[in-house]
Amino acid sequence: MAKIAIVGCGAMGSVYAALMVDAGHEVHAVTLWPDHAEAMATKGLRCEGASGDRTVPIYASTTTDGIGPCDLVIIATKAFDVEAAANSCAPLLGSGTIVQTIQNGLGSPEIAAPILGADRIAIGVVGGFGASMRGPGHVHHNGMEMIRFGAYAGLPKQLLQASAKIWESAGFKVALFDDVKQMVWEKLIMNVAFSGTSCTTGLTVGEILDDNDAWGVARGCADEAIAVARASGVKLDVGDPIEHIRKLGGKIPGARPSMLLDYNAGRRCEVDAINGAIPRLGRPLGVPTPVNDTVVGIIKSRERAFILQA
Repeated sequence: MAKIAIVGCGAMGSVYAALMVDAGHEVHAVTLWPDHAEAMATKGLRCEGASGDRTVPIYASTTTDGIGPCDLVIIATKAFDVEAAANSCAPLLGSGTIVQTIQNGLGSPEIAAPILGADRIAIGVVGGFGASMRGPGHVHHNGMEMIRFGAYAGLPKQLLQASAKIWESAGFKVALFDDVKQMVWEKLIMNVAFSGTSCTTGLTVGEILDDNDAWGVARGCADEAIAVARASGVKLDVGDPIEHIRKLGGKIPGARPSMLLDYNAGRRCEVDAINGAIPRLGRPLGVPTPVNDTVVGIIKSRERAFILQA
């Protein structure tokens, strides 16, 4: 049994937590949502969907205070909350603690490494879950497609493998990568295609695939991301990248990407780390990114309305 802390226990983190508790691990869920923490602590955490329907008892709180050193720390926050989450993890670190950063988009490990130590960090990429919160203490997910990890810098391979076994014991399918850029970008092109498009149209993944106009936007975003990856020397080992995106999207047609869920809830989204990363990297490489530029501009403008209303 491993002692695990999941910092940023939102929708995806709650799926991880529920299945890990069900596998017999000691799991501490940390969330900034007080109602979610209270519901988990008093009534348990319910997780339903592709993995079944279970309610598990779990340790839950709004801070890392009192948890103590863990075998595995999973930072599952939004990309813009990684710095604060990493700073809160100091009490969770022991001599052999492995820290996994699991975010959409680019840049999270680079933020966490100076704070927590590059030699204990693994980069994580997940996809095909379509997770969403149904309410405090209740999460739903549409699929269980992939969990991928790679060492950021200096994490010994045996520790990376040990952390992967914890996930596998909870029923997750795990693949380990030596080429972490390839690993991250193979997920990023999927996010770039569907996240911004969903947020700007209000459509699910399946609805985007079935709508020629929406798919045209998603395809344009993806084509630009693929061009930036190639110009950056990143290997994409997925066959035809566009067919790969369509195939994975087709497995979770009812999923609403987190950008859309955040917009619907009046929350800031991760557009800077996902669609916004493509123009940011493409510009110095001379790769034009007009579709992503437009999608980012629309989302930023919509977010400003939340700020004005606050």
